[in-house]
Amino acid sequence: MKALVFIGTNQKEWKEQPRPTIVKSTDVIVRMHKTTICGTDLHILHGNVETVTPGRILGHEGIGFVSEIGKDVQRFQVGDKVLISCITSCGHCENCKIDFYGHCKDGGWQLGNTIDGCQAEYVRIPHGDFSLYHVPEDAEEDGFVMLSDVLPTGLEVGVLEGKVRAGCSVAVVGVGPIGLSSIISATAFSPSKIMAIDMDPNRLQVACELGATHSINNSDGSAVDQIMQLTHGKGVDVAIEAIGTPIGWDICENIVAAGGNIAILGVHGKSVTLHLERMWKRNFTLTAGLVHTSSIPTLMDRVMSGAINPKLLINQAFKLSEMERAYEVFGNASKYKALKVLIENDIS
Repeated sequence: MKALVFIGTNQKEWKEQPRPTIVKSTDVIVRMHKTTICGTDLHILHGNVETVTPGRILGHEGIGFVSEIGKDVQRFQVGDKVLISCITSCGHCENCKIDFYGHCKDGGWQLGNTIDGCQAEYVRIPHGDFSLYHVPEDAEEDGFVMLSDVLPTGLEVGVLEGKVRAGCSVAVVGVGPIGLSSIISATAFSPSKIMAIDMDPNRLQVACELGATHSINNSDGSAVDQIMQLTHGKGVDVAIEAIGTPIGWDICENIVAAGGNIAILGVHGKSVTLHLERMWKRNFTLTAGLVHTSSIPTLMDRVMSGAINPKLLINQAFKLSEMERAYEVFGNASKYKALKVLIENDIS
């Protein structure tokens, strides 16, 4: 089969790879139908995720059709259309029992990380009964691809961990797809302000279309000053860092209000400086970590009811055979005005 393979830092290749087979009795083989590219994939290519070794097929998002099941799989049959969770869950360990799936003892973030992922014709999903979801027949499938990772991450790691609540002020630092997902989720909690910070005018415009009340262009490095003016010197109650760079952290550290929350969404591959000498007295809370995807069923219901439209995050479409071009566009988002890219299997 064809797959997108990580070769080494800043190196990838679209090449022939062995088609996956059942390894354990709980495995499911899925023929990919539609997938996408995540900012995390770019962090991997830049050498920021040390657990990813050369030869790994990238990708951890998408929907597809079950092509083979292990003998102990109960919930799925060959031919079922399924949503793939970016997090693999055994469903039985002590962490899975408390919906802490990101730290499953035999799972967590594996796809496109420690095992081969979804940017291919076929993918093996461990613990299929707990790591896949049935896609309703009348679902708008393009939007459902966004439920694998980006929407649950924005909700769980950004909005819920950041404790967004009615009347609070929120700043989202970086409004790529993951930041935009946080904005979509935050609107349901009725904050008084949602301030979008970026250097890309197109993404700032989209952020406002999706619910941001203010757009702040940081091209001149004035984001902190602009936030402090908008909050009358107080700072924001919730700062959501959605870039994964030291500058993203620096902005959050400087804009969080006393008693506020900083929620880290970005994948950080470089050290940042925590100015504890001035922050210790701020009574702030810092959260960071993996998504658990426990919110997928709820988000599926919200999508099916029309409460949210995740398709708004997609503005580029490619065929699987155009994977290299899809990376070119997504990796140069400002140049191509790209948000999430949708990639459809035109090979298998």
